[in-house]
Amino acid sequence: MAFEPLASDFYGFENTLTDQEKAFLVDLRDYLETEVRPIANEYWERAEFPMQVIPELHKLGAIGLGHAETRTFENSAVFRGWAALELGRVDASVGTYVGVQNGLALGSVALTGSDEQRAEWLPRLASGETLGAFGLTEPFSGSDSAQGLRTVATPDGDNWVLNGAKRWIGNATFSDITVIWARSSDDNQVKGFIVPTSTPGYTATKIEGKQSLRMVQNADITLENVVVPESLRLQRANSFKDTAKVLRETRAEVAWAAVGVAIGAYEAALAYARERIQFGKPIASHQLIQDLLVKSMGNITASIAMCVRVSEMLDRGEQRDEHSALAKAYATARMRETVAYAREILGGNGIVLDYNVARFFADAEALYSYEGTREMNTLIVGRALTGFGAFV
Repeated sequence: MAFEPLASDFYGFENTLTDQEKAFLVDLRDYLETEVRPIANEYWERAEFPMQVIPELHKLGAIGLGHAETRTFENSAVFRGWAALELGRVDASVGTYVGVQNGLALGSVALTGSDEQRAEWLPRLASGETLGAFGLTEPFSGSDSAQGLRTVATPDGDNWVLNGAKRWIGNATFSDITVIWARSSDDNQVKGFIVPTSTPGYTATKIEGKQSLRMVQNADITLENVVVPESLRLQRANSFKDTAKVLRETRAEVAWAAVGVAIGAYEAALAYARERIQFGKPIASHQLIQDLLVKSMGNITASIAMCVRVSEMLDRGEQRDEHSALAKAYATARMRETVAYAREILGGNGIVLDYNVARFFADAEALYSYEGTREMNTLIVGRALTGFGAFV
């Protein structure tokens, strides 16, 4: 199948990708359109994750693209952003699975693990032999994780004993390992641990009643005297600054995913507007509908441009926290506007799953908040602009 840029890529940014990158996106797009889109609403309504897609996503090579040990070909951060966009454009929950497995679990080991840990765990996470989760957020510590982390790791000979709780941990109901971030009792620094979920004292309980990303299996985790050997402590994670290295990269990919969600809603609204007849003609011919569609396209195009640039900076080693923070804050805010425009175009049908906007409309709320709220990312950028931290 030949590569065709998305019609929603109004300025043709995709054309800058290499032929190999484009070929991968063709395969990914084909799989998502044929296997994921037809079942997404059904699984979303049941709040179940389609576990059958996991082996296929790994077989496609969607996990581990950014690391030498696991990538199937040389590629750019811009390309990896487009892959996140394609996932978000079809279903944000499936995209979140990839983001957790790839960016957070595998990424934690890749960026903060020893050479031996990388050699052992990266291939297992990339192939799907081992499924991962990422445990940072806590019941009483979200935005203030750098200072307010309450989970404690106590050294005990050649082991560490973990006690605490985590919340909103994606993939955690079925993961084989969870990367747990805890504050060391000896030096008060945040450290990372690869915790097998079969370890005594580790419990994960599914969070019920969600109205956003319903397919994602988020869990509350409790850690009661969980014993982890020193060999499973991430050897290059010695403070929250090391945790932030992981978040810097994943935050930029969430910005890309947010553009995908905006595009998914926009494309559904555009198709509906062309077919829906009111006052004797398609509503797409009405000025007010065209105004909403054009504002949506402006949001999408501006967000793509920002995401492309921040990913180029990552490839060049120039990206800093404030760069990814601005992209995440901006793209998710524009996404939130765009899915609202799409719902408005559909009128009452915009709240029904059958018309393929309601799911994007609801899922946008989770992307708006996770990987740093708009407010927290704003303060990261504000500190860079002014030289003053306004966090407390």
